[in-house]
Amino acid sequence: MASADSPGTPLTRLPGIGPRLAERLGRLGLRRVEDLPFHLPLRYEDRTRVRRVGELEPGLGALVEGTVTASEVVSGRRRRLVCRLSDGTGSLELVFFHFYANQARQLARGTRLRVFGEARPGPVTLQMVHPDWEAVSEDADPPAGGFVPVYPATEGINQPSLRRAISAALAWSGSVTEWLPAQLLVDLGLPTLTAALQRVHAPSADTDVEALLAGDDPAIQRLAYEELLAHRLSLLRLRAEQRSLAPAPILQEGKTLTRDLLTSLGFALTGAQQRVDGEVSADMGERRPMLRLVQGDVGSGKTVIAALAALRAIGSGWQAAVMAPTELLAEQHLRSFRAWLEPLGLTVGWLSGRSTAAQRRPTLEGLQAGDIPLVVGTHALFQERVVFRGLGLVVVDEQHRFGVHQRLALRNKGAGGVQPHQLVMTATPIPRTLAMTAYADLDVSVIDELPPGRTPVTTVAMPDTRRQEVVDRIRHACAAGRQAYWVCTLVEESDVLEAEAAEATASRLAEQLPELRIGLVHGRLAATAKEAVMRRFEAGEVDLLVATTVIEVGVNVPNASLMIIENPERLGLAQLHQLRGRVGRGETRSSCVLLYHGPLGETARARLGILRESNDGFRIARRDLEIRGPGEVLGTRQTGALTYRIADLLRDGHLLERVQASAPGLLNDHPEAVTALIRRWVGEGERYAQV
Repeated sequence: MASADSPGTPLTRLPGIGPRLAERLGRLGLRRVEDLPFHLPLRYEDRTRVRRVGELEPGLGALVEGTVTASEVVSGRRRRLVCRLSDGTGSLELVFFHFYANQARQLARGTRLRVFGEARPGPVTLQMVHPDWEAVSEDADPPAGGFVPVYPATEGINQPSLRRAISAALAWSGSVTEWLPAQLLVDLGLPTLTAALQRVHAPSADTDVEALLAGDDPAIQRLAYEELLAHRLSLLRLRAEQRSLAPAPILQEGKTLTRDLLTSLGFALTGAQQRVDGEVSADMGERRPMLRLVQGDVGSGKTVIAALAALRAIGSGWQAAVMAPTELLAEQHLRSFRAWLEPLGLTVGWLSGRSTAAQRRPTLEGLQAGDIPLVVGTHALFQERVVFRGLGLVVVDEQHRFGVHQRLALRNKGAGGVQPHQLVMTATPIPRTLAMTAYADLDVSVIDELPPGRTPVTTVAMPDTRRQEVVDRIRHACAAGRQAYWVCTLVEESDVLEAEAAEATASRLAEQLPELRIGLVHGRLAATAKEAVMRRFEAGEVDLLVATTVIEVGVNVPNASLMIIENPERLGLAQLHQLRGRVGRGETRSSCVLLYHGPLGETARARLGILRESNDGFRIARRDLEIRGPGEVLGTRQTGALTYRIADLLRDGHLLERVQASAPGLLNDHPEAVTALIRRWVGEGERYAQV
């Protein structure tokens, strides 16, 4: 039996696999003998029954039987062996570009053959190029080939080589070790690993291969369950390791500060905010480090929850850090926290990658001395030179833009033998199935209620041939004292190109709307320039803000009631919903115009339709998951972490409850199995980088 700590068996240990084939298999991600059994077929060739030649259709693989009526070696640009096969219902050409003299003799006229291949149109009749074949007698037994798997391949590897390698791996001792307890499989009604792999790689003639390919067969469900379980175990083990490294400070003070903030807000927290704030407060009162994700729809009030948590840390004599993925979002947080905390007598520091050394120095000194109780910043907070006197709380906004390992880097900023509590926030609603897999190392709180007075945004889709109507609509809205956004998008993710597009759009709109004050914001602007434009827009000194998607999150201008998104077909649903969330923040009825470039494909039309129908971020996120997949929904930095070999979150979401229920028992009672399962499905990195 293989050891859970075994690094794996080199492919070259299998018969027939030398260094060259092993290198080619490595391109498919197959680097160990243990990897081969989990390389599943794309489809199956049906060799269970003989078809008539006259019934063949181009593009279909089929098994046929007949007699060779002609056979000759044809010269030309490529020398080839051409045979004509007939069965009385029609004839078929068999073409071999690579053949031996002995093969030509075996395929002589009068030989009866059983042939499998894909029929293709030929000059005269259908052809099969390099089909599998065998000589048979007139009274040969019915075919016993069953369903033959066809695997994902790469250059230099043919199907017979892959089949032989996988077959050898299945027979190799330890390559398919069963790590799940037998009773668990019985309770779940799932087959053993050996039975599942046998069914997948060598289905019998009575197998429903369509169910296998669709993932509905118990064999595929067995493999998907194990893969989902391994990913969950990796994050739960990460969570346990995190909490075992060092205790966190108990942060129960700050009641006066939190009361003063709530009094100054001028509005009461929603029931959902109060519930989530209670969950956060309870976590911060424990020695066990808080690892909590707070998610909520656009405008649900997550920043207030973060501010209350920060005040509890500060009131308990510790520091807090708020980290955001972009300069613009970090700047928005800076303004919010300064507006709320400075009246309470608290200093809020700022750290950005674009800050000069002279600008950074006072903040760095203040953090180290403890004079700055709270700092807001971007990834610059990761830097080694950033030293806190006593960091008790880390708030990470839009976690999916960073990745797990970057969030964990801040744990090292703790001092005095403690690690800070971690509060992670996202305004991207995450479907439950995705949250259960992507954030298994975090407790999840959901703010599922919007503050009173928020008006639903009316969304319409219009072709860009009606651009002038949209321009007129902006003119009327601004004439009525309102403000508007015009968002430019590009296919290429390039700050330079996006900046050029935004600048060209702003110039064109300035010509069409000379009476309006137009501002411009894009990723190439200096932070001070962006800040100046945003402040003017918030103050009502800019009527129309032309921007790239940098305004996706964090911008709050209640007087803005009209959003134009150009080329929305180029963005995902969640991002469109975030952009739309910049309007509808006041009491005035707001609108969002999706100005698309036609004709739209079926998928793009469906996406824009969902936005028109719903303002519910969670419903939109579920549809986004269905359309784009988990990696794209969470963002490119997390894509690799959520690439499953077999499991499909949409198809296999029903397995997650069982995965969630069985994972703790395995962690506690079968640590060796946990290590082996993580190595099998997640790899050496365990889906995160140790830092």
